[in-house]
Amino acid sequence: MLSRESEFEAVADELKINWKTMREKAGPYPPQAFEFVRGGLAHTVELVHGERAAREATEDESRHVSGQQLCFGLKDFAVKQYGMLARTVLERWGVQGTEDFGRIVFAMIDAGLMRKTDEDSMDDFRSVYDFDEAFAALALPSELRH
Repeated sequence: MLSRESEFEAVADELKINWKTMREKAGPYPPQAFEFVRGGLAHTVELVHGERAAREATEDESRHVSGQQLCFGLKDFAVKQYGMLARTVLERWGVQGTEDFGRIVFAMIDAGLMRKTDEDSMDDFRSVYDFDEAFAALALPSELRH
């Protein structure tokens, strides 16, 4: 099993980024949170623009999604990836709300890993949905909890 430091280095090498700078901008999110957002962006582009557009778009073509669309896509991606544990996994990474997605996204934009339009801002990620409500349907029924 890789140490936490080794995980940071492995992801940083793969993404070709300065991990220290990225974490200073976004906050103390682990590498898995950045990988999740990157994968969730591809998932959201496919949901919004279709599978073909997500697969075939070139650098010049717009596959833009709004902050709100990305937040909903990330929720869907989390549920598909982690099922009932989606919220638990996100919280383990320090992701408590949609604003955290925004911090990660804008750190990735600053690092050149994502692009934005002039209209995009952190405000697009503020209170898009409440995590308690968004993931409530996935919670164990009260009869099954201790």
